[in-house]
Amino acid sequence: MTTNHAQALYVPARPFALAIDRWIWVFMAAFFIAITLVGFIPDSLGKLAMVRAGARPPFPLILHVHAVLMGAFLLLLLTQAWLMVTGRRDRHMLLGRAAFVLVPAIVVVGFILVPTIYQQVWNGAQAAPPPVREQLRQTLHFLDNIALLQTRIGIFFPLCIVLALRARHADPGFHKRMMFLAVATPLQAAMDRIAWLPTTAPVSPLSTDLYTLLAVSPLFVWDVARHRTVHRAYLVWLGLYLPFAVAVHLLWDTPGWHALVPRILGP
Repeated sequence: MTTNHAQALYVPARPFALAIDRWIWVFMAAFFIAITLVGFIPDSLGKLAMVRAGARPPFPLILHVHAVLMGAFLLLLLTQAWLMVTGRRDRHMLLGRAAFVLVPAIVVVGFILVPTIYQQVWNGAQAAPPPVREQLRQTLHFLDNIALLQTRIGIFFPLCIVLALRARHADPGFHKRMMFLAVATPLQAAMDRIAWLPTTAPVSPLSTDLYTLLAVSPLFVWDVARHRTVHRAYLVWLGLYLPFAVAVHLLWDTPGWHALVPRILGP
């Protein structure tokens, strides 16, 4: 094919498409924040009312630390997307160093939070009157399964962030996509709290996996429609996600898992 013929076949992108190319990252970051707020605000208000009524113990301090760290990371993601859209790449690179502090802190706090919540319910079950005790035991049974999702997040989220940060100079396209894909897994905690969403829980974690895919679908659909191909970042992410998903489904609600969790997370 001659150069002139190739040029004749080339159709410049329309301004509307170019605008979406730039702003979809800001949209996705804002979308993730919206999911978090819709999931956690009603749930938190309901639990605060129970605390005031004496129906449950106060939130442990580590939970507040976790909320602040995750909120800071989501705001960092939004700010980073905004800086790139507005052409302030140097500030983007400078602020990006915060991820090297935030991500390890989120992981460490998360692994402290999981047994803290579990032991709080465990201790409540031991001291509660019989009717409430049985209800708390059912809650512990459910928390056994939730620990599977929390463990997946605790491993998968930092793994994806490491891959994204390693590629930030050599492959910016992979870097920015993997940063957003990494955040989709922690969003599961918010999506599972949106009461009006249909769910397969507690029978199966299938809905959690489907909503995770749905959360990243705007970016994926636009990428495929715009570039007529699937970017390598999605393939890497899915290749890593599937083994975790299979493991969660195989262990979900099994007697062996229910026997193991109290030994690990219990007092």
